[in-house]
Amino acid sequence: MKYVLILLLLAPVWVIAQEDDNREIVFRVNSLRPENPVMFKTPVSKDKFRDPVFSVNSLSLQQPVFFKIPLKQKPSKRRSVYGFVEPTLWGSYNKIGINVNEVAFVNWNAGGVSSVSGLINVDLKRTYKTKNTRWKNELLAKYGVNKQRELGWQKTEDNIELKSSFGFRNDSLTNIYYTAKFQFSTQFSNGYEYPDTSNKISTIMSPAYAFLGVGTEYGANDENLSVYVSPLTVKSTIVLDQELANKGAFGVTPAVVNEQGDILEEGSHLLAQMGILITNEYKAEIVKNITMANKVTLYTDYLDDFGNIDVNWELGFNFQVNDFVLANLGSHLIYDNDIKMTVENDEGESIEKGAITQWKQQFGIGVILEL
Repeated sequence: MKYVLILLLLAPVWVIAQEDDNREIVFRVNSLRPENPVMFKTPVSKDKFRDPVFSVNSLSLQQPVFFKIPLKQKPSKRRSVYGFVEPTLWGSYNKIGINVNEVAFVNWNAGGVSSVSGLINVDLKRTYKTKNTRWKNELLAKYGVNKQRELGWQKTEDNIELKSSFGFRNDSLTNIYYTAKFQFSTQFSNGYEYPDTSNKISTIMSPAYAFLGVGTEYGANDENLSVYVSPLTVKSTIVLDQELANKGAFGVTPAVVNEQGDILEEGSHLLAQMGILITNEYKAEIVKNITMANKVTLYTDYLDDFGNIDVNWELGFNFQVNDFVLANLGSHLIYDNDIKMTVENDEGESIEKGAITQWKQQFGIGVILEL
């Protein structure tokens, strides 16, 4: 009897050894009754991976429940309006706004000039975020025009801006990131001192501004508040248009001319500076459906008149009418010591007045789409 039991125990091992790579392995799973063991078998694939078996207690002690989970599981999917999509560390935000304003007068006793204006605003964001890192990219584009009966088409808004910042923090308990930032901005078309459109005062890549620096940022993980301080930032002013460069526009070195006005040396296309950059972005909901967005950029150069601060301040209020209609009120103030204004005296001569404060205000209502 003893030898019969030994043969019965060795028989399964001998059978498994004789099978090829497609054999099935038998597992013994402990049940609640030792006298009634439960056996479970699973095939072994050629790549040597098998599905582990788990036992789950059921209400019936005589009938335990089993299930198996693949060793290589596909990543879980999240549901969106477009169906099931793969999970990702990238976040996206797309907003397109269109504002149209029109005023018409027919036999209007008080007088007035008919006009129509439009503005398109594009805001695209892509953010890569992990536990301790954050890479944020943003593209902003604005272009607006206005037409009056006598003056024709005039540009009211023209800006394209690209921002990219990469931040790292030591642990997840702090909101302070070590951040490198890059910012580039220019415009789409020529700019004029309306109604005079014979001489352009700016154009695409003239000027263009590029900031590149490293520093620390507080609140980089918070969409509503961000304060960035960089003690080492390179500011580059680019003027590719040779006519503007020869005039020394936007602070670049002007052309060298003789007494007859002949150009001996062309003007420079680049002005490079090194200084301190401080930026602040803050968003808040004042009351229901009314939000405020505030952006301030302060920069001062170490070598060229240190302490003379360039200011770029944007303040905007958004009034959400519904999911698609939005009204906005905005203010934009700029002071740049490198942008010199000129005026004409009584004799018609152009005299450089120096840097002055620039300010723009606008109000509009239109359609906004968030994709």
